[in-house]
Amino acid sequence: MKKNFDVTGMTCSACSNRVEKAVAGVPGVEDVSVNLLKNSMTVNYDETKTGLEQIIQAVTNAGYGANEKQAAGSPAAKSVDPALAAKKEAAQMKTRLYVSLFFAAILMVLAMGPMVGMPLPEVMSGTKGAPINALTQFLLALPVVFVNFKYFTVGFKTLWQRSPNMDSLVAIGSSASMLFGLFALYMMLYALGQGDEATLHHYAHNLYFDSAAMILALITLGKYFESRAKHKTTDAISQLMSLVPDKAVVLKDGKETEVPVSAVQVGDIVVLKTGSRVPVDGIVVKGSGALDESSLTGESIPV
Repeated sequence: MKKNFDVTGMTCSACSNRVEKAVAGVPGVEDVSVNLLKNSMTVNYDETKTGLEQIIQAVTNAGYGANEKQAAGSPAAKSVDPALAAKKEAAQMKTRLYVSLFFAAILMVLAMGPMVGMPLPEVMSGTKGAPINALTQFLLALPVVFVNFKYFTVGFKTLWQRSPNMDSLVAIGSSASMLFGLFALYMMLYALGQGDEATLHHYAHNLYFDSAAMILALITLGKYFESRAKHKTTDAISQLMSLVPDKAVVLKDGKETEVPVSAVQVGDIVVLKTGSRVPVDGIVVKGSGALDESSLTGESIPV
């Protein structure tokens, strides 16, 4: 039996390879193919040995999500339209990018500005102002972490499943920067209370809140370009697929009967009227006329 699935949580080729490997290991699965661009999966399996629940569970255990793709034309299928999903993903990524770049830019000024001679407010300048500067950097990094928290949930989940992906690298790098930055902040506050300027000066130059924010911002920039390209590609494919008619006229027992395209069988005689669109691949048996070949050639004029 052949079934199609929608897969969620995939971000790179390592994810799709992990899903393929996990499903291929299910007893009874004969063949599996994962499409990263469309977030979809096609599985051929022996229904006497396994079922949908086992396949979906294998994807879940691998750290991702899956559900059966509904038949074309059904209300459920429209609710998970790939073009709309890709458009929504691109819009969400755009918002995350703007928030990330805004706060990361301010962070870079506070962290790197003094190195190039840019003045800071007096309350943040010098050794004694370093704790306030560090606390401000921490607060500015929090919104960037919050809007991009998906990297951490997916990254650590796949790491726990022993199938790390790119999100795992981002999560580890950003977490290490944030945690060490917090440690340095506490040490600075302790040193300030003890009047230990040497320790205060040391940790003031070992803050990495800006690094955590820039890691997330730059990865989000790449993800934004990726999601925008995916949206354009998926939209173009959807427009092309919309050119295929939903129904076909089949000649049976000398009578013309209109049936869904999915019901057309090999060997059926399909009747085409002048100017109509071709619903399926086939061979011209008899007759001639002007047909709409736009789904093949892109030409809008019937030939």
